Amino acid sequence: MNPHPPHHEPDAPRDLVGIGIGPCNLSLAALAQPLTTLDAVFYEQRPAFHWHPGLLIDGATVQVPFLADLVTLVDPASNWTFLNYLKARERLFPFYFAERFHIQRAEYDAYCRWVAENLPGLHFRHQVDAVRFNPERDVFEVDFTQLDNDGEAEALGRTYTKNIVVGIGTEPYVPEPLKPLVEAPGVPVVHAADYLDHRQSLLTADHVTVVGSGQSGAEVFLDLLRNRPTGRERLHWLGRTEAFAPMEYSKLGLEHFTPDHTRYFHALSESVRDRLGTTQWQLHRGIGADTIAAIHDELYHRTLHGGWPDAVLTPGVRVRTAGRIATTKIVELHLEHIQQGSRSRLTTDAVVLATGYRERPLDRILAGLDPYLRRDSRERPRADEQFRLDLDPSVTGADCHVYVQNAERHTHGVGAPDLGLAAWRSATILNTVTGKNPYPLPARTAFTTFGLEQRPLIPPARQAPALTPLVEGR
Repeated sequence: MNPHPPHHEPDAPRDLVGIGIGPCNLSLAALAQPLTTLDAVFYEQRPAFHWHPGLLIDGATVQVPFLADLVTLVDPASNWTFLNYLKARERLFPFYFAERFHIQRAEYDAYCRWVAENLPGLHFRHQVDAVRFNPERDVFEVDFTQLDNDGEAEALGRTYTKNIVVGIGTEPYVPEPLKPLVEAPGVPVVHAADYLDHRQSLLTADHVTVVGSGQSGAEVFLDLLRNRPTGRERLHWLGRTEAFAPMEYSKLGLEHFTPDHTRYFHALSESVRDRLGTTQWQLHRGIGADTIAAIHDELYHRTLHGGWPDAVLTPGVRVRTAGRIATTKIVELHLEHIQQGSRSRLTTDAVVLATGYRERPLDRILAGLDPYLRRDSRERPRADEQFRLDLDPSVTGADCHVYVQNAERHTHGVGAPDLGLAAWRSATILNTVTGKNPYPLPARTAFTTFGLEQRPLIPPARQAPALTPLVEGR
């Protein structure tokens, strides 16, 4: 595939280069496509789009409504809406009668792949190797390697751009005590991100332990529970949180995922932002109420003929250390109950780590820009309200900027990885890059007023003219 469209001169700077094609940059590409004067290209080292393939468990749903697709909350008339995907697949009427507000993960993945397969300007099997600023030309240089079908280097390339959008997403997180087990060959310890690849062996293991009390841990535990014999479940589910707690899903609680809260959070001091980041876990790390109910229903069903299922669910537990017993594949977990202060050991045949994800470090991709990057007190890149990294004036003065997607939780808050804000963030970036406001955004999005500072309100909607009363006989 030619990495440059026919109308583009190879040495001419592009308007925008996207690094990574996950949902965030796919949203950006979909909203950029109608802007015909914007020269944008996106690079991704994977061979095709896939969204958490190891967790596309049958029946698992996305935790945001289908309106939180790639574009709808900014441009509901876009060609790339989820509803238009259904129309193209001749599934709009079945979806209408299904009356689903939250779609299955597999369907969201299929929708995103449909967009990726039909959207121009996306280049898979392109690994970005380096980004530099060229002060002589006042542009960024982006070096990449084109990969063949086996993932081997096929050709080298370089493109130039005034703007870069880094959307490289997150990676599975493994706690330190469990890293030696994950890295050891042959030990049955896997991250939930790879659950479906190991599902069959996990179902046949004598005893399985799930570590992690968030949505992924709940979904993995429920799937294992449903597919193991009644009375011989042999399952443990452990979590650090004090309870297997539901995710905050009240209507006003959800307003933490609005642009209003994002702007409020960004304006706070760094120390306050960091403190809030540790207290708002139930906004995004809790379990969906439906999943909790399904687990309880399944457990209850297994008591109908007497006895209790052989399943142990224990919150408030941390794994201190872990190891393998002698030369066997049996895993021993050393546990501590946080509230009791007690310790114990648990032997198990397999472990699924539903321990979440962390933002991929930007350091490797942006190493060439390190002299220009401004960082906070904890050496994290600073980002302004428009999602631009704080760079030296010698770069920004040349009207060159680096934007980030899903790498700014420390500056923009709990909504940074939320799919419901992807379209709004993409539109904010495009409005800033073009300077033409192609996607007008609402001034207010929440009933909650975050903070005491006054802000302008949207003018009240124009009222419809009053109806003239009918006079009998006229």
